[in-house]
Amino acid sequence: MNKLIKAATLCMLLFNGIGAFYGGSGLIMDPTGARIRLSQHFLEKTPFNNYLIPGIILLIVNGVFSFITVGTIILKYNRFYLFVAAQGILLTGWLLIQLMMIRTFYAPMHVPLLSIGILLILSGIYFFKKRMKN
Repeated sequence: MNKLIKAATLCMLLFNGIGAFYGGSGLIMDPTGARIRLSQHFLEKTPFNNYLIPGIILLIVNGVFSFITVGTIILKYNRFYLFVAAQGILLTGWLLIQLMMIRTFYAPMHVPLLSIGILLILSGIYFFKKRMKN
């Protein structure tokens, strides 16, 4: 069970990291959002004029940090669970803030990513509890 949860956690982190790198770098390279087919109308109710700042935040918070978290698992850092739970909190927070700002729920993107965020939090808690028992 432990190996299965660790493998699922790695897959979720890689999925999130790759997606965030794609989206974040696309928004940085083209802050209009056109490169990744993102409409400018999503920015109307936000403090942003373009997608540059959201792209940078996405790339760092969900891209870079996901890969750092993968590294803590692969390198067997004894407190990797803190990174896993933190990434889940960051991803969930990013999405909730995004939903409040754009006021649009896009189920094909938001449901899987919110699920991953919650599962990463639960995974971090699972590995924390497992460590406390040992």
